[in-house]
Amino acid sequence: MDYSIPIAFTPLDQLVPLAQAAERLGFARITLPDSLFYPRKQELDYPYTADGSRMWDENTPWVEPFVGAMAMLQATETIRMCPSVVKFGPRQPLLLYRQAASVALLSGGRLDLGVGIGWDPNEFAWCGVPFAKRGARVDEMLDIFRIAGEGGFFTFSGEHFEFDEMSLAPVPEKPIPLYIGGHTKKALSRAARVGSGWTSAMIEFDDLKEVIATLGSNLEERGRSLADRGDGEPFAIQVVSMDKYGSKGFAELGDAGVTDVIVMPWMMSGHGFDSPLEAKVEAMEKFSEKYIRP
Repeated sequence: MDYSIPIAFTPLDQLVPLAQAAERLGFARITLPDSLFYPRKQELDYPYTADGSRMWDENTPWVEPFVGAMAMLQATETIRMCPSVVKFGPRQPLLLYRQAASVALLSGGRLDLGVGIGWDPNEFAWCGVPFAKRGARVDEMLDIFRIAGEGGFFTFSGEHFEFDEMSLAPVPEKPIPLYIGGHTKKALSRAARVGSGWTSAMIEFDDLKEVIATLGSNLEERGRSLADRGDGEPFAIQVVSMDKYGSKGFAELGDAGVTDVIVMPWMMSGHGFDSPLEAKVEAMEKFSEKYIRP
């Protein structure tokens, strides 16, 4: 089972040294959050907190995920980057594919891409995109990703996007692995249809087991499985666990089918998001000694 390091809410000058330390210590990937901007007025409740409030404010440090990923990739050799999740809904698919493909090409294929729809109507409106039918729009975007990744000229005609023959070459040698986010039935169906994996928000173990069972059934309906997603690799299950940690907890996650646990060792050691780099690296070293390289 892999362990990945998230850099959400991290001071930007720590990103590159944290990625270098994570690579040295055996972590599999860095996950990068996505936020387009911070509207002063919140139109809808944030879906992943109990009271609907955002976990950040206007002063929280963010970096555009592909730019941040490329900076860390250029300073490392083996660790993977996983923007997770990128809000597909407010973006345009052709530009988004070009960005993702460029990162994959320039890094030797060290990119996994978390896919989200987006929850804030302001981000859609202020990017000139309708909030209505956002799920169907993202489904078409994912179809465009698949077709574009095959190389050569292609066309597309859908309800939301339509264009004549074009090419986005060069494309990566292998398709960019897509980790589909979301806990709803539609999201889990989408993951089985087009995903190389699924990525969670914060989730408790009992809910996680139900999700994995649903994903397994959905995959089997499409001739795939949790053990083989269609290319000989297991379907990735990437989680932020709310109630399973430590040796026993990680073992239970692995037994349940989890392939990648997102962990923040410095928080587990009592250090905050803005704690010094040295404290974070020390916590990562202790975590690696205990769980990655015992």
